[in-house]
Amino acid sequence: MKITGVELRRISMPLVAPFRTSFGTETVRDILLVKVVTPEAEGWGECVAMSEPLYSSEYADGAADVIRRFLLPALPGTVDAGAVGRALEPVKGHRMAKAALETAVLDAQLRASGESFGAFLGAARDRVPCGVSVGIMDSIPSLLDAVQGYLDEGYVRIKLKIEPGWDVEPVRAVRERFGDDVLLQVDANAAYTLADAPRLAKLDPFDLLLIEQPLANDDLVQHARLARTLRTPVCLDESIESAAHAAAAIELGACSIINIKPGRIGGYLEARRVHDLCRAHGVAVWCGGMLETGLGRAANVALAALPGFTLPGDTSGSRRYYAMDITAPFELRDGHLDVPSGPGLGVEPIPEALDEVTTSTEWIPL
Repeated sequence: MKITGVELRRISMPLVAPFRTSFGTETVRDILLVKVVTPEAEGWGECVAMSEPLYSSEYADGAADVIRRFLLPALPGTVDAGAVGRALEPVKGHRMAKAALETAVLDAQLRASGESFGAFLGAARDRVPCGVSVGIMDSIPSLLDAVQGYLDEGYVRIKLKIEPGWDVEPVRAVRERFGDDVLLQVDANAAYTLADAPRLAKLDPFDLLLIEQPLANDDLVQHARLARTLRTPVCLDESIESAAHAAAAIELGACSIINIKPGRIGGYLEARRVHDLCRAHGVAVWCGGMLETGLGRAANVALAALPGFTLPGDTSGSRRYYAMDITAPFELRDGHLDVPSGPGLGVEPIPEALDEVTTSTEWIPL
């Protein structure tokens, strides 16, 4: 395809409630959207970088700058999604920015050919089971009320964010209130060190699906040591930025489960490579989320329909985070979301909704 231009659009999406993790609290998502325009079709990509470099080293302003100054000039005159990664490889890091651009190109490519994201990636299902991520609360009663609400909505798995001082007691309270049949896991967002292993071992009796990213993102060796001391399976998130990282983690025994976030690893093509690698080695995977709008959610739901995604992901319904989405909302049905079947992402931004939350736009001709 010949790309005639790219639009960088910033939108501000208020959350329905503050979302607190071990690295901070969000009340509004400042999101960078990338629209690729070709003579045949337009495509959208959502950059999952946060406003500040807290989850990772990337942040929204930096992503816009690197796309504008380095990624777009690196693209060849005619391009398909497979060529994007190769063209951008000389630029070190900036995987979230690269993922947004590659996704927009892939969306345009698939819309032009009439193929859906799910069909292109290799989806094996037309609906996927959904979990929900529950942030750190001010009190255990507030946590229990929130979990009750999500179970009433039909979510099939609950993930609790944890940090030192908010770990064993909230997990115990949820288990005591809702029983052992609830699929339950925890996410530390790298808040602990290996010295906390005895504390983390106190989670073992609660029959958790997994503990996600307990230690620093750059320390596979200590994760391997921790994994040998816990009965609870260790899942890696921030540590995995590519299929090569996944291979190293599996070889070291640093995890037995991997959370695949396409933005974190550079896009959906690399996400599929991680999926294929893990499936070949018997490592379970699930699809993580970054509070995406309907555009990013559509792509994640398609990815989560691949056969190796055997655990419910963080592909929540739209209203979990936003009172109004920029696409038709994703609605939970029997604890599942339908995989979009239309060309490309299978969803379109609603112009009026998009305009209402837009804070800036920039058109870059190519």
